[in-house]
Amino acid sequence: MKIALLGYGRMGKSIEAIALKRSHGIVLKVSDSNSNYDFADADVAIDFSIPTAAVANIKKALDAGVPIISGTTGWLDQYDEIIDYCNSKGGTFLYASNFSLGVNLFFELNKKLSELMSGFSEYSTEIEEIHHTQKLDAPSGTAITLAEQIIEHTNYSNWTLGTPKATEIIIDAKRIEGIPGTHEVTYNSEVDAISIKHTAHSRRGFAMGAVIAAEWIKDKKGIFSMKDVLNIG
Repeated sequence: MKIALLGYGRMGKSIEAIALKRSHGIVLKVSDSNSNYDFADADVAIDFSIPTAAVANIKKALDAGVPIISGTTGWLDQYDEIIDYCNSKGGTFLYASNFSLGVNLFFELNKKLSELMSGFSEYSTEIEEIHHTQKLDAPSGTAITLAEQIIEHTNYSNWTLGTPKATEIIIDAKRIEGIPGTHEVTYNSEVDAISIKHTAHSRRGFAMGAVIAAEWIKDKKGIFSMKDVLNIG
């Protein structure tokens, strides 16, 4: 499989290393500031760029008829536009706030726990996420996904980074040097607390998931998620 890497930072380099070990080729490496490129010879594109570049990268791949997966966060206010664009092109697109197998299993645990907790109003809910200082967006896309799952199954209506109202989930977003990614969901009452937590030890899990997703999506058409790749949920 021939891969175009859109965004060649730490994640891009990690994806490259794993792809090469799995006998794939890298035919294009695009820095975040480079818009002058094409997808000649690429079978699939993987976007881990920056929020301001992601939408243009995705559209350019779809214009070229190249399936693309994206793990860039911070641009999701334009997600519906991208879905419409992909459908209009008859293209292939997969977005995930997190490609890690462990995190996607964590999402399923979070969803189930939120269903169980929905009838217990004495518990308040909070999410803590910790990432490295180079991460540009806050909260993380993973934290937003966790919050949206809880909102879907409880009486919460929104999330916030500030002082929460009664119907809001507070997300505490921290940036600490050298932390690949930690997410914890806690339900607090006056008498006890219930928590679930995922801790990434390195970027390898994210990169491996992205390559597996690229392998899976290569010859498909449509809009997909990691649930499709991993056949869970």
